[in-house]
Amino acid sequence: MKLVILGGGGFRVPLVYRALLADRSPGRVTEVVLHDLDTTRLAAVRGVLAELAADMSDTGSNAVSVTASTDLDEALRGAGFVFSAIRVGGLDGRAADESVAAGCGVLGQETVGAGGVAYGLRTVPVALDIARRISVHAPEAWVINFTNPAGMVTEAMSAYLGNRVIGICDSPVGLGRRVARAVGADLEDAWLDYAGLNHLGWLRGVHVHGRDVLPELLADTERLESFEEGKLFGAEWLRTLGAIPNEYLHYYYFTREAVESGASRGAFLREQQKQFYAAPSLESWERTRLEREQTYMAETRDDERDTNDLDGGGYEQVALKLMHAIASDKRTTLILNVPNKTTLSCVDADAIVEVPSLVDANGARPVAVSQVPDEGVGLVTALKVVERATIQAAISGERAHAVKALALHPLVDSVTVARKIVDTHPLLSGTFRPR
Repeated sequence: MKLVILGGGGFRVPLVYRALLADRSPGRVTEVVLHDLDTTRLAAVRGVLAELAADMSDTGSNAVSVTASTDLDEALRGAGFVFSAIRVGGLDGRAADESVAAGCGVLGQETVGAGGVAYGLRTVPVALDIARRISVHAPEAWVINFTNPAGMVTEAMSAYLGNRVIGICDSPVGLGRRVARAVGADLEDAWLDYAGLNHLGWLRGVHVHGRDVLPELLADTERLESFEEGKLFGAEWLRTLGAIPNEYLHYYYFTREAVESGASRGAFLREQQKQFYAAPSLESWERTRLEREQTYMAETRDDERDTNDLDGGGYEQVALKLMHAIASDKRTTLILNVPNKTTLSCVDADAIVEVPSLVDANGARPVAVSQVPDEGVGLVTALKVVERATIQAAISGERAHAVKALALHPLVDSVTVARKIVDTHPLLSGTFRPR
């Protein structure tokens, strides 16, 4: 089976390749094509993948050939699956998102607030073009979208790909893994009652052998504050909510603190990865990856991350399970970004939501879950409006729609600030035309 990775020169590609090498299931991937426009990054990642293959050769690892191409149409032909993991504007763009937003006194985090909208405004046009070309050159391929903002980009791509594009994120499974450890259960034995949008969801129940153990966890301060989300939000606030939010809700519940702490991860990662790509090797990739994981959302924490959360096993494992379920018609349930249908009452049927989904050869379908908490309904509906305004701006190219997308975001809440961001951001200024 042929897998095409868009953004094939990206830093996280070796995580996917390592998972593919270790995979021994029927119908596994035997051919990987890396697509990227940056030949230097492609060459660097190919070198690391070759080292990975050699390093794992004595473990009986799966043979997975690797080729690279800067020609998207050529890369897509014959693909069974396509992973979309692009970063339009690169880390320079992310750093600009953060600095411009900070200069306007608002949050610039990669997928949240002004930074997330700015990232979406330049990413959605490219994602739409990619989706159109996939529909022409690989119409039978299943597209797994990693590209952030994942919910927004998945919804945009669905205009061409329908249900054949599925968005994934490692935040819900990471939360589930940590909660399962806290209650002494195996994640495979737990049913996670989770609902919301990408980076805007709530865990409302954890069912183990037919019993919801979340109330017991919420009542136990020591266990509750033994993992990242418990430390991040505090036991008192989690008990008030009666749920455990996705870690990204910290930016909404503690907005002032988040803005004051600043968000300069883009600049940090840019310098970190510049060093890796200058002298790429498997050893330097592992070292850089570990540092990346250790500093993830560091501005929200007072201590170091748990060592259990530093080993990967996130989005690449979700993607592998998703591919297996589709390719082998082996039913499984995963938390994914899929069309809502009738699952959440606060958004319409076509809205992309992040909920547990049943996956088989026919794709992914959402299953019944608890509704979004009452206090979260306003956030979810407001953010869905923002996502769609961003998509509309990408399609129309009109400045008014770009300003609208920013101004309506709850973490921007100023038309004046929205206009300033559109007009001064180095990657947005001059991109959108006046009506």
